Amino acid sequence: FSFEWYAMLFSGSLLLEEVVGCGCEDGIVAIVEAAQKHFSESQQAKTAGSAGWWRIREAVMFALASISESLLETVDLGPTRVILGNLLEQILTEDIGTGVNEFPFLHARAFSAVGNFTSLLNQRVLEQFLYAAIKAVGLDVPPPVKVGACRALSQLLPEANKGILQPHMMGLFSSLVDLLQQASDETLHLVLETLQVAIKAGHAVFASIEPAISPLILSMWALHSSDPFISIDALEVLEAINNAPGCTRALVTRVLPSIRPILEESAPIDIVKAVYDVCFSHVILIILQSDDHSEMQNATECLAAFISGGRQELLAWSGDSCLTMKNLLDAASSYMDDIKGSYTKSSKVGFKFKASDPDMESSGSLFVGCYILQLILHMPLEMAPHLRALATALIRRMQSCQIAGLKSSLLLIFARLVHMSSPNVEQFIDMLITLPAEGHENSLTYLMSAWTKQQVEIQGLYQIKVTTTALALLLSTRHVDLVKINVPGHLVESTVGITTRSKSKLVPDQWSWMPLPTKILALLADMLIEIKEQVLVADDEDSDWEEVQDGDDQNDQDLLYSSGATSYSKPKYLDATAKIFSEDQNDSYEDDLNKADPLNEINLASYVTDFLIRFSDSDRQFFDHLYQHLTQNQQAALQTVLKR
Repeated sequence: FSFEWYAMLFSGSLLLEEVVGCGCEDGIVAIVEAAQKHFSESQQAKTAGSAGWWRIREAVMFALASISESLLETVDLGPTRVILGNLLEQILTEDIGTGVNEFPFLHARAFSAVGNFTSLLNQRVLEQFLYAAIKAVGLDVPPPVKVGACRALSQLLPEANKGILQPHMMGLFSSLVDLLQQASDETLHLVLETLQVAIKAGHAVFASIEPAISPLILSMWALHSSDPFISIDALEVLEAINNAPGCTRALVTRVLPSIRPILEESAPIDIVKAVYDVCFSHVILIILQSDDHSEMQNATECLAAFISGGRQELLAWSGDSCLTMKNLLDAASSYMDDIKGSYTKSSKVGFKFKASDPDMESSGSLFVGCYILQLILHMPLEMAPHLRALATALIRRMQSCQIAGLKSSLLLIFARLVHMSSPNVEQFIDMLITLPAEGHENSLTYLMSAWTKQQVEIQGLYQIKVTTTALALLLSTRHVDLVKINVPGHLVESTVGITTRSKSKLVPDQWSWMPLPTKILALLADMLIEIKEQVLVADDEDSDWEEVQDGDDQNDQDLLYSSGATSYSKPKYLDATAKIFSEDQNDSYEDDLNKADPLNEINLASYVTDFLIRFSDSDRQFFDHLYQHLTQNQQAALQTVLKR
């Protein structure tokens, strides 16, 4: 159709509006009589075999529909209203009975118009059109028919008899999903509007098809987030899904993966609060009630992002900070053995833990480490009263878990607690000594044995920084109980030939044993060796390390100390490594959350080097005693730093 054609239609509609708007009964009667006349003409043309008979009928319906609102407001309950109702029923009934593929525009117009005159049509005609529209959206019919059917459904479904409608709803939902995936930008709004109305009308059966619809709407929302109209339509559909019985939890679970990145990307505090107001309670319930590990992962990661984004302010958002803290601790306790149960409010003591023993597989706890770490980082005062119970629970979980990644994440929490206890690290050690650990003298003995054995398996720049520097802090205390602890030293190679899988199952790995302080110093030396290897990989032409090893004493001295300076100057290879460790990388989800931790700013190369110099200077006799039990490579790494 040309622009002139649309201009003519628009002008005609305005003229009819003026006639109806004047309130003259004669004008309204004239419009109804004209419609009757043209309807009769179309019937005659159809009988005569004219190919264009339907155009007259379609024009009549367009004209009446364009002024339907004004017409219904003006026509009283007299004979004119009855005549108009009878005419509409006759036209619509005949039109819907014609071939849909032969006369698609006529069908489309009938579908589009029927909803405008529901007050004039009897229930039989409305139900006939409703079922025809449900059928049409699922058939292979021309696009105009589907568009018209969607308009009819949007207008007829809200008032339809729900009992009669229910058997047809599953088929309708399936058809609308297919139509949604095929819709163009021009028709997407209409299909979303129809789906929203259908969800409200089909509440009773919608839960069974929610898994097929919610992900599609969420994807569409994300794809059209810059389009205010489509994004609002999608949100209204999501709201309808949320209000459908049994769908809230499933919807929240699907929404969480989309919400978490928003919270992680330095979202403004008002955005974090807006998401909190809608989702927080549902996230807590998912963690406490779900047995699906993927659901628990998404919920736990989202909760960690809430804390990272909301921090201390989050506690006040609900109006009851104690209740919010209880919910946060409940979520953590769902993964732990010791911190689950009842809480009592007390201004002095905080929350009291009541022990229980939930049966949670280790794989379901993989993400709790990052969550608890956020609690410690951003709510240290609130977590302080629970430190003893938390440490006990972490030890028990470490002893029961079989997954190395989970054990590493729990070790990271202990490492961060060591930093938080500084400069009173001795008190933290004393507390661990008083806590029991199955099969070990105390929790400190178990923790340090597991930690020093696992340290080389810990991955991630932040994780390595925190755990390595925490070990240095522990060693710096020279606590008398540390030297009493023996931990695995080196893996003893088998002397019985090739170790097959069957043999490895029968004969576990054999380890040498060494005092804990010696092992920590060995790990710090290994870190220097790792730094060296990182530099050599990063720069094939770098020969600084060889210069350190092969040069004379004066060259070594020049590398370590600047001329005339009294303070220590790092070797060049450490400068290069510091650059490597400081480079921006594709950080993981946990690294994104932990960016706010001041420990992220640590230059690991500088820290380890400075610590070793201070440690050796403060107690040379103790240092020499530990040094003599190291391997040659470890001793060489320390010599390079200390210039022995």
